[in-house]
Order: sequence, then C-alpha cells, then structure tokens
Amino acid sequence: MKSELNDVPAQTAAGSTLPLVDMIKDDEEAGTYNPFENRKLTHPTTDMETLVHLLKGSLGSGILAMPLAFVNAGLWFGLVATVAIGAICTYCIHILVRCSHILCRRAQLPSLGFADVAEVAFLAGPEQLKKYSRLARFIINLFLVIDLVGCCCIYIVFVATNLKQVVDHYTHSYWDVRIYILMLLAPLILINLIRKLKYLTPFSFIANVLIGAGVGITLYYIVTDLPALSERKAMAEVQHLPMFFGTVIFALEGIGVVMSLENNMKNPQNFIGCPGVLNTGMSVVVMLYATVGFLGYLKYGDETKGSITLNLPVEEVPAQMVKLMIAIAIFLTYSLQFYVPMEIIWKNIKGNFNEHQNAAEYTLRIGLVILTVIIAAALPNLGPFITLIGAVCLSTLGLMFPAVIELVTFYEKPGFGRFNWILWKNVFLILFGVVGFVTGTYVSIIEFSEHLEEV
Repeated sequence: MKSELNDVPAQTAAGSTLPLVDMIKDDEEAGTYNPFENRKLTHPTTDMETLVHLLKGSLGSGILAMPLAFVNAGLWFGLVATVAIGAICTYCIHILVRCSHILCRRAQLPSLGFADVAEVAFLAGPEQLKKYSRLARFIINLFLVIDLVGCCCIYIVFVATNLKQVVDHYTHSYWDVRIYILMLLAPLILINLIRKLKYLTPFSFIANVLIGAGVGITLYYIVTDLPALSERKAMAEVQHLPMFFGTVIFALEGIGVVMSLENNMKNPQNFIGCPGVLNTGMSVVVMLYATVGFLGYLKYGDETKGSITLNLPVEEVPAQMVKLMIAIAIFLTYSLQFYVPMEIIWKNIKGNFNEHQNAAEYTLRIGLVILTVIIAAALPNLGPFITLIGAVCLSTLGLMFPAVIELVTFYEKPGFGRFNWILWKNVFLILFGVVGFVTGTYVSIIEFSEHLEEV
C-alpha cells in the first residue's frame, strides 16, 4: 500500500483512478519491464520481517477459536478439513500475488494493492468488462475495510474477555466485559498513531513470542489427562458445519494484509515460490491451528468456549499468565490489522485535505479506533461474530475474488489451459466461497438472534 506509483504516464480508462500506460497484451513483451526494480520504498521490509508480519497477521485470535471450530466439525473431520481449507486459502493467495505480478508487467506499474489488482485486471481484460473496473475496486476495498475492522473488533473482545477473567479472580468485582472493552480505548489510540509498517515490526515480534509462549502453556494444560479419542465425535452434525467453515476461514485467511506485505518487501520475488515466505508462513500457521483445534476439542469436548484460554483454570498462576500474555499479544496485533483499512480509507479521502493532512489523518485514526471499540462493546459474543466475519468477508476476499481476478487476467492470454482446467478450477473456488458465504451468514445471524433473546 505504501509503494509509490511515480514516473508512470497517467491515462484515464473507464474512469480508472490508477496511473496507467497502454496495456501490453503480449506477456513476452511485457517481460522487459521489471516491476520489482521500479519500486520506490523508503522503509522496505526484509524476508524475515515479512514472515514475522505474515505469522502475526494469521496467528491472531483465530488460533484460540480453533477448538470451538472442531466442536462444530468433529475430531477427525475437523482435522482433515482444516488442512484442506488451509491449502485452498494458501493457493488463492498464490493466485492473487501471481496475477499481481503479471498485471504489473502488462500495465508497467511497480506495485498494486489488492483492489488495484482487480481494477487493472478488468481494464486489461475483455472489452465488455472494462466498465466494471471501478466497481471491482470499490467492492474489494469495501470488503477489506469491513473484514479488517471486524477483525479489530474481535481482537478487542478477546483481550477484554481474558483480562476480565483474571481481574475477576483477584478482585471479585465481576464487572461487565463492556467496561474492560472501554478501558482499552486509550492505549489502542496511542499504539495506532504509529503510521509506518516497518515500525510495527517490533510489536509483531513481541506478539509472536507471547503467542508462542501462551500457546505452549495452553498445550501443556490441554495434553494433561487427555480423554480417549473415542469419547469425541468423529464428525459433527451437518447443520453445524457452517460455523466450522466460518471460524476456520476467519482463522486462516490473511489475504487482507498480503498485498501490503508483498508491496513493502525488499525482495518481493521471494514472497511466493518454493519454499518462499508465503508457503513457509502458511505451513506453520495451518500446522499450529490444526494441532490446537484437535487437542483443544479432545480435551474439553462440548464445553469448549469461544477462546480456548477461557477453559483454563483461572485459579492457577500459569493459566493466568497465559490469559495475560494472549491479551497483550492480541492487543499488539490490532495495529497490523488496523493498518490496511486505515490506508484504504485515507488514500480515498486525503485529497479533500489540502492543508493539515497530518492532523486529518490522526483524527481519522482516532475515530476508527473509537468505532471498533463501540462495535465490540455492542457485540461481545465471540462465536457468531467470528463466523459472520469469516463467512461474509473472508469467503469473498479469500476465495471468490482471487478466482475471478485470475479468470479475467488469463481470459485472452495465456487462456484457460487444456480442457479449460483453469476455468473449472476457479468455478469450484467461487462455488465453494458462495456456499460458505450463504450458510455461514445464515447460521451466525440465527446465533446472534438467540443470544439477543437470552439477554
């Protein structure tokens, strides 16, 4: 998002806001332009820094919700399905980044954000689709903002809920969780006044260490006195599977921050490939999520809560440390998730502020943080919230949109391959995303309505 699009002749096409040159349809001719050599970055990130950010962007509160996902899937079906969905999500990120590289060469642009990729793909695609380029850009930006603002809200609830358990144990105050949510407002505002992604790296590193230590101690509690495998369902009822899908998609899908990370890399060619930053990071993420989900459900069964840390014995000091470490780690992760929606919104409105742009940007940052705190206080029920965000936003961003972008990018050259395998593969991804979207949204709305009736 921060990389510049300088020194590129401007051209207006179908109302596009991008600075574009004439599209080059011939990929061999386009290959003479190397977008990586033309990127102008003031603070590029190394491969290791990008890996740290990728892990932190994926290893958030989702890992703590994985045992609850297995409750809605069953022990063995959940294990297989988590690995399969993880592979599909990773593949869709590959599609997006690969299309970005192709389109950068065709349009002779140094870098593209997620929405930029969609816009350029439609502009360079079939003639009848060019008029929809701005619409494609708007839809993706809208879903990105909703998705990542929703993630920030979920993170706030996770932090507040874990803090509440520890404080309640020592003070017996039993305040409503909304009070803890409101108490987080001031420190959240302070940390989100940091504007450079590179300067967030130390926070991501600290959060990774805390998450690792917290998950390690949690696993110690989980593997102690495990029940027999036969005591848990191998597969849950079919009507519960949408909750599983929404939770896993929410947990695994880091596509919202992927293009920002790739665009800020010193060596972006190392992001995809074998092993590559993406494959390395996502392999670690999927392995950890599957392990925590499997063992967490095996340990606590149907008693599993929205965050597995809430199942730990609150009277024991190591368990209290876990809750506090996880709370701090998720708190620090908030800034990384906040970065992308802030960039999208600011990029679209900063032209209205000819003077005092810094004051306007800081005001926007503070306003967005306040908005997420208000939403979190209004919807503090984690399970349906996670499923709704996963189903509505991440099934579209992580599955459907990359497939559509590849279809449009490959439409004329190089085509869909023998027997149109690229077409059929992407049709499957789109249908998979649609099913997850519809069923996950329906189930989460039902859950929300039941919770409101109880209140």
